[in-house]
Amino acid sequence: MKQFEGSHILSVNQLDLDSINTIFNVANKMTPYALREKRTKVLDGAILGNLFFEPSTRTRVSFGCAFNLLGGHVRETTGMASSSLSKGESLYDTARVLSTYSDVIAMRHPDAYSIKEFAEGSRVPVINGGDGPNEHPTQALLDLYTLKKELSHKGMGIDGMHIAMVGDLKYGRTVHSLSRLLCMHKDITFTLISPTELAMPDYVIAAIENAGHKITITEQLEGNLHQADILYLTRIQEERFPSQEEANKYRGKFRLNHNIYTQHCKSNTVIMHPLPRDSRAQANELDKDLNSHPSLAIFRQADNGLLIRMALFALTLGVENQLQNYECPVNWYSRKAD
Repeated sequence: MKQFEGSHILSVNQLDLDSINTIFNVANKMTPYALREKRTKVLDGAILGNLFFEPSTRTRVSFGCAFNLLGGHVRETTGMASSSLSKGESLYDTARVLSTYSDVIAMRHPDAYSIKEFAEGSRVPVINGGDGPNEHPTQALLDLYTLKKELSHKGMGIDGMHIAMVGDLKYGRTVHSLSRLLCMHKDITFTLISPTELAMPDYVIAAIENAGHKITITEQLEGNLHQADILYLTRIQEERFPSQEEANKYRGKFRLNHNIYTQHCKSNTVIMHPLPRDSRAQANELDKDLNSHPSLAIFRQADNGLLIRMALFALTLGVENQLQNYECPVNWYSRKAD
């Protein structure tokens, strides 16, 4: 992807290593604003259309906060029932109208490729916040950014690492998108751990193999984590299953707690999860007894999402080199700046 300004961000397939490095470099610049050390009003007057037609907490709020932290204004639509889509309006018509009111649009929708269809009618840049079981490109970028930062603390890079992906790999769009980004790197070992029925899609496995990476596919958690540098867990995506009963067959099948981690992982294996983690007793895939563990990166991962989304807004609206020109002090007390 050679140019960000005015462009849609719909798929990780648009990206190459140069464009990813550009995003990460701009994300680094966002740190003092995210920490409330100072403010920038570089997007003062700009409007984000935050359109979430599927339940979301972190992604929806972080998109809105990212835009606010750059000085912009946010207008939201949440849920299909509260929009004209429930009256039969097409995605194209919705895009033509709402893009008139916005300077950029972030969108989540339950159907695969729906956001691409929406973007065809939009007059402004559209950023994919998740389209059904298909992709979640901003999550993949923040995951890769987190991987890079966490591994650097151990004196490692992404090339040559070992990652274990665990859980619902069939419907978990975050692992689909992350795997595609990892295919741009070298000599990675993948261990894919899931029930056979929830295995990684064949096209993702083919991409991993075609990129020359090592891959192990198994249903067994124990005995397959001891060499992993990164442990990436996912929840059962119950909203993608034909029935709750079907989803319940797999809930709680893979669990990680302090005892299992100590027995089966290296002492510094990084634990990641795209959140939300399912903390209900029948699932509890990532136990709270790991909350204070230094290798638990799930909240640092979520923090990084703010930086990545700020970077994408700055790049698509062409203001990434103007941040300092619109700086001003923070005039309220902030613990984040301490």
